[in-house]
Amino acid sequence: MSENVTFHDLEGQSVFITGGGSGIGAYLSEGFLQQGCKVAFVQRSDASEFVDRMAQKHGRAPLFVPCDITDINALKGAMAKAVAANGPITVLVNNAANDTRHEIEGYTEEEWDLAMNVNLRPHFFTAQTVAAGMREAGGGSIINFSSISYIMGAAGYLSYMTSKAAITGLTRGLARELGPANIRVNALSPGWVLTERQLDLWATPEALSQHLQSQCLKQHLVPDDIVDATLFLASKASRMMTGQAMVVDGGVVVTG
Repeated sequence: MSENVTFHDLEGQSVFITGGGSGIGAYLSEGFLQQGCKVAFVQRSDASEFVDRMAQKHGRAPLFVPCDITDINALKGAMAKAVAANGPITVLVNNAANDTRHEIEGYTEEEWDLAMNVNLRPHFFTAQTVAAGMREAGGGSIINFSSISYIMGAAGYLSYMTSKAAITGLTRGLARELGPANIRVNALSPGWVLTERQLDLWATPEALSQHLQSQCLKQHLVPDDIVDATLFLASKASRMMTGQAMVVDGGVVVTG
């Protein structure tokens, strides 16, 4: 949830978020709710407790549609439910991903394909699904979550890095194809955001200290840092930005 910015043009917008009930995604859902948006999200795990918490806190709740995003037909069906409830989707946030670490040795074809089916394939098919409705609405914003991991050349999760690099390429191609319909497509590349998952699995004191040394700004990233950037890309405040990969990482990598 953002406490720093208000984008008045987002009020009433129909927003669809993948993985919007946990991690960064939950903060995104709440951030858009706070802006007055009609929010729908999909997630494989149960997010009912999060929805109830949002209803109690904000007096309204996001629409949660349980969905395994590797099942494209189910994903399209979930998006149709979102449209029926909230109107044509005008802001699409492709957030869901799996960054499980793995070694090159022993990594199977099935594991590789599953990683792509979670981390890359949905980004194309959600964009394909919303394009017509955005065109009819006079435009829209698609925000694809990438990562600085492939820019850094990090080790330990090659499939994740590959998919995130591909998302940047997909974003630029979609921006070119959909631009004439006033549909903007941008990638957002976060640095190491300290969600509960990161803290539980990988954020050792040594790793945190080493990463902070690589940042220009000596504060660890928190989910709200990503919420504000996402709201900006969704809003008309960024109306002439498209085909871009915007980095929010505290100053680890340099683009441009």
